[in-house]
Amino acid sequence: MRKIFTAVQIAAMLIVAALPLHAQTAAVESTLEARRVVRGADGSESFASADVAKPGDVIEYVATYRNTTREAIHDLEATLPIPPHTELIPGSARPSAARASLDAREFASLPLKRKTLRDGREVDEAVPFREYRFLRWAPVQLGAQKSVTYVARVKVLE
Repeated sequence: MRKIFTAVQIAAMLIVAALPLHAQTAAVESTLEARRVVRGADGSESFASADVAKPGDVIEYVATYRNTTREAIHDLEATLPIPPHTELIPGSARPSAARASLDAREFASLPLKRKTLRDGREVDEAVPFREYRFLRWAPVQLGAQKSVTYVARVKVLE
């Protein structure tokens, strides 16, 4: 059975969590764009509407925060949820220094690792990218009337 997701379904999960709580009370405007990545025969990329996404499609999320005040906003921390039924594409997060989480409580540098028992020994094992549920970027200072943009790509799973 093939699942089809609309960009609205996926983006709705993202838009609320994308804006940090302390920024919600400040004058920060946030926008979230979801666009389907289309690769041409020559390898070039273009973008198309992500109104409908099917398994195998790559969706790029672009979250932009804009400070509408005349004062700097300190410690703006962007968190971008990764929708269910999608897999983070390694290396697609920009800026690249994003941390990831499975539960929105604990964040760590990519790639995530977890402890597992193998042959009676505890070893570190890479967490599959399809299990990642959140990306977070380090707090930034957002100058007056300035904006900052964060980008990540996911692949829609079966």
